Amino acid sequence: MFNRVIIFSLFLLTGLIQAHPTPNPAAEATTARETYDTKFDNIDIDEILGSERLLKNYVNCLAREGPCTTDGKMLQEILPDAVSTDCMKCTEKQKTGSEKVTHYLIDNKPQDWERLEKLYDPQGSYRKAYLEEKGEGTKE
Repeated sequence: MFNRVIIFSLFLLTGLIQAHPTPNPAAEATTARETYDTKFDNIDIDEILGSERLLKNYVNCLAREGPCTTDGKMLQEILPDAVSTDCMKCTEKQKTGSEKVTHYLIDNKPQDWERLEKLYDPQGSYRKAYLEEKGEGTKE
């Protein structure tokens, strides 16, 4: 359920914040499907994940435990929408990048993930599903 939402939430920390309308092929003539802004789709996620300083700043911002950049503040505003819509406005590229960030945090920065999880996925749904998919399962 929270699979794509939580992934996207963390990918947003790279700057995917503002929304803009794009055509919906299924209903071109009458409606538009809104997606999150793609202007940051080519950001080097590996660079952010490889920089302890950048990653820490973004995590602190999202955890509401530190200052935020303008992008970070906008992210905090958009997260409720992303969570409530199960990331319906995400592009495929955003979903892929988001998965990479989320998996990295769960695997390599579990304390940071737990801080964010408390706010954005208090039941731990995404983490449990991810670990089961990896074959690690969860013990409760």
